[in-house]
Amino acid sequence: MTALAEAPSSSFLAHVQDGDVGGVILVGRWASSEQMASVSLQLKAAACKGGAPLLLAVDQEGGPMRRLPWASPAESARSLGSRGAAHVQSEAHATAAALRRAAIDIDFAPVSDTELSPQSFLGSRTFSSKPSVVASLASAFVRGLQAGRVAATAKHFPGLGAATANTDDYAVSVRNVRLQPFRSAIAVGVRLVMMSNASYPELDPSGRPAVFSRPIVTGLLRERLGFDGVVVTDALDAPTPAATSHAPARAIAAGVDLLLYTSGSAARRGYESLLRDAWLSPQLRTQIEAAGKRIQALQEWLGSRC
Repeated sequence: MTALAEAPSSSFLAHVQDGDVGGVILVGRWASSEQMASVSLQLKAAACKGGAPLLLAVDQEGGPMRRLPWASPAESARSLGSRGAAHVQSEAHATAAALRRAAIDIDFAPVSDTELSPQSFLGSRTFSSKPSVVASLASAFVRGLQAGRVAATAKHFPGLGAATANTDDYAVSVRNVRLQPFRSAIAVGVRLVMMSNASYPELDPSGRPAVFSRPIVTGLLRERLGFDGVVVTDALDAPTPAATSHAPARAIAAGVDLLLYTSGSAARRGYESLLRDAWLSPQLRTQIEAAGKRIQALQEWLGSRC
């Protein structure tokens, strides 16, 4: 999955049509629903010329993390949460309606992290410092979005609420997590879970970032918590994963399905790296096939077709 901040160029559309791009995350700021819908439909038409539907995603959490200024929620997660689960669910349903009008399939929300430090870099992006409250509100957000047929994403597994530095900028190690909100999101059928780029030595003593950790992705998320949907990375062009050799293959081997980049050039390099590694590894090809089936199941739920 690569990023797009403006109307796509002819070369970008060619990559989509050639099947080099399986999904697009919309970054930057998009001025109107009409502009967004026009771009979305252009991208999806290019993908269908190549014979496969395209996933379109956006970070529309609310408050400061709101790529679409004309779409709900205007409030931050903390503000939404102060007004209760019914309000959160209603706002998420309104968000879904706006995203569907713009032909967007996935919202990389809700943040399901529990704020565990007053210095947490997430700030108002978290619903609460109480795991039970986060569990209730994150689940409400998931229900509201998915009732409107937009796929929700619980993030950042297994939790970034204790982190004081952003993993988009620094290598981060976390020792304190709360799984209850993720359990609750999974229980109500959340379609995606986004992995954290931090490391969790108490969950995986190897010190690998969660996105590359089979004990965390497969052992904890899939086997212990029972999640069988699509697992997506956080940005693989962030410092820690970008400095990791064979990062796409390592993420797939851990149990991840969808690889996310915020830079087109980084996405291209990642795609080429995965192709080379898959050529050499039958096991990796099998894992890619399994990931493809989970992504296909998501597309079927969304009604994506050509």
